[in-house]
This record gives sequence, C-alpha cells and structure tokens, in this order.
Amino acid sequence: MEEVRNLLRQAVTEVDGAHEAAELEQVRIRYLGKKGLLTQQLKQLGSLPAAERPAAGQIINAAKQELAAALKVRGADLEREKLQRQLEAESLDVTQPERGQVPGSLHPVTRAMTRIIRLFREAGFEVREGPEVEDDFHNFEALNIPAHHPARAMHDTFYLESGKLLRTHTSPVQVRAMQGGQVPLRMIAPGRVYRCDSDLTHTPMFHQVEGLVVDERTNFANLKSVLHDFLQRFFERELGVRFRPSYFPFTEPSAEVDMECTFCLGKGCRVCSQTGWLEVLGCGMVHPNVFANVGVDAERYTGYAFGMGVERLATLRYGVSDLRTYFENDLRFLRQFS
Repeated sequence: MEEVRNLLRQAVTEVDGAHEAAELEQVRIRYLGKKGLLTQQLKQLGSLPAAERPAAGQIINAAKQELAAALKVRGADLEREKLQRQLEAESLDVTQPERGQVPGSLHPVTRAMTRIIRLFREAGFEVREGPEVEDDFHNFEALNIPAHHPARAMHDTFYLESGKLLRTHTSPVQVRAMQGGQVPLRMIAPGRVYRCDSDLTHTPMFHQVEGLVVDERTNFANLKSVLHDFLQRFFERELGVRFRPSYFPFTEPSAEVDMECTFCLGKGCRVCSQTGWLEVLGCGMVHPNVFANVGVDAERYTGYAFGMGVERLATLRYGVSDLRTYFENDLRFLRQFS
C-alpha cells in the first residue's frame, strides 16, 4: 500500500507540472489507462491473501478517484489559461472603423404584389382582406361550387380537423364583401392561398390577387378594358391581349386571358411553347347564383371578377424559371432584386 501512496504522490506532482492538455492526457494514460500504473495495482490484488483484498481494493480505488479529481481540476485550470491567452492575443481594437450594414431589399413576390396593388388602387379599386382559414360555404358553396361539383377536385384542398380548410383562392373575401350589402363594389383581394400541389410551376402556398366589380351598368367590355390596361402598365410595354372562352363555376361567361409573350414579343419561343402567347389570369361575369347566395339583386346589378397568381406575373416580369426559387431563401437569387 506504500507503493500505491507513492504512485499517487508522483502522479499528483506530474499533474501539477502539466502545462498543456496533451501533457495532462499523457499523465492520465500513464496512471489510469488500461495499462496504467494504478490500474496494474488492481490487477495484482489476486496475489494478496483473501482477507487483505477488500481493504487494498478500497485504498487503490480511493487513490484513482483522488487522481481523477486532480486531473479534472488541473484540466479546468489549463482551459482557463488557454482562453486567457487567446483573449489577450485576439484583443479587439475598438478604434477600428465599423464594417457598416448592408441594406436589405424587398422579396420579388412582395415587389410584384405591391406593384399590382398600386396599379389597381390608381384605377379606383379598394383593397379588402379576409381570413386564410375559411369555412366550406365561403370558399365553395357561395361561389356556386356545391359538394358534388368536379371543380372541387381541381383545388386540391388542405382540410383541417375542425372541418374548416385553408382557402384555395381569395374569392371568399369577395363573398364576405358582398354579404355586407356594400354594393356597388369595386375591390381587389390580395393574399396567400393554399393547394396540395408542388412542382416547377406550382407551390403549396402562393399568392393571388382577385378583383370584383359590382354595379348597375358593368359589362364584359369594362372587364376587358381594365385587364388590358393593367397588363400593359404592369409590364410597362405595349402587349397584345386576347380572351379565350373558358369555364369557372362562379362566372358566366368566363374567359382565360392570354398576353403576348414578354420574352419573344409574340414570335414564338421556348417559354411560350412557340405560340407567342402566355396565359396569365382568368375572369368572367359574376354568375347569378353567386349573387343569389350573398343576397345581391341579380336583376339590378351585374358584376365581373378576375384572378391572377402573383408568382406567375413576377416570374414573367423578372424572368424566373422555377417558382420554387422564390421560397428557397438563396441569397444569390434574392440579391438580384436589391
């Protein structure tokens, strides 16, 4: 046991004399490792008489614990010394000039949304907003889309456990506006909408701007004039615009709106599939059933509605090839719009 005490004194002396973490680790290995000096003492217990083994084992284990504690204390001291040396070597010169701040910029979708809202406000439209979590009536039923209607499958809706849903378009805002009896009405409804879809040209969450005009003398000619003027002002160039017959449950007649390709100016290219035209929005005259569902007199009032995807227009204005790029937070992409 005297040998154990001598080993402990020797080990503690080496611990106190260690000036680097690597030296300390070597001391630990030399005394407490698998082949360490104190570890060997435990292995030699078998050569002692049985009556002496318990006491000897306690002494050896106590020595190991004391050495482990000394290693821990010295290790903490060395870490503090290392940190202090680092702080002294890396002192901050507060007299150096600051690096300054790099100004941020608006996201391209935000830029496009702001531009759309401004143009329609200048045309006399007011901005209305509504909840993104909607009920079935405002999102579908009131818009002439009953439960059995095939158009529901086109929307790929996110349903919630409560029975409500994430709105698939901003048309419910129009329904709520008309329900208030506030006609005549001239409004747009910008906001986020949600559908179960994701690929090069679709994302699960995207932005829409839908418009609605209800008055006693509104007609399809007014609709065509407003949209033609908007597209030319948004893209800041003369563009051909055409209206193709289409179908939407909430408008009749309905139309898809194409504009002259902004990349080839109607000559035909990869972007427009060599047609010279790009589909940009849908529109039509408000269906009498919609007026009946919200309490508007269809004999007295007529109205038109339209809807456009903000990402779609931003893509055409800024030449973005993949809608998903808008949501990947790639600074290389975003810095182009600063």
